[in-house]
Amino acid sequence: MEQLTHYDIKNNQKQFPITIVCDALRTPENIGMCFRISESFGVDKIYFHEDSPSTENRKVINIARNTITQVKHDYYKDFNQIITQLKAAGNTIFGIEITDKSINIQDFNFKNHEKIVLILGSERHGIGDINLMDYTISIPMYGRNSSMNVVHSLAIMLYEVTNQLAVSKK
Repeated sequence: MEQLTHYDIKNNQKQFPITIVCDALRTPENIGMCFRISESFGVDKIYFHEDSPSTENRKVINIARNTITQVKHDYYKDFNQIITQLKAAGNTIFGIEITDKSINIQDFNFKNHEKIVLILGSERHGIGDINLMDYTISIPMYGRNSSMNVVHSLAIMLYEVTNQLAVSKK
């Protein structure tokens, strides 16, 4: 067995109709990781709140590496307005959040939705207005902790969504 380098690996590159909206993420590390994971899973676009660390932030740049230039991104001022705009464009809005109405990620069929928006809540308060979501999706956890880092939950969510969408296109 031999470990491969980045130069040895040729990914089957795909773009998916997935948009990420970050509801006021505060840490540059999470912004940078959001770029990295979004590029890895073929996300179309990311929206950040205007008060979030910018792509000029040194930590964001170091963590995101070159993915800042590879993933379309924009900034928004008003969370309710961006969600309303994305809904009007035919997107289904999914909050990655634990609520009394959340559907287990393993039980949801994402293939029934053409354009998907995944909402990441802020590190401290979660999603500002969960009533704007079409669905809230939860990730089963088996330890004592009831939450995980927002980008880790995004990675799990993107794995499941893209896996379902990739299989449905075969």
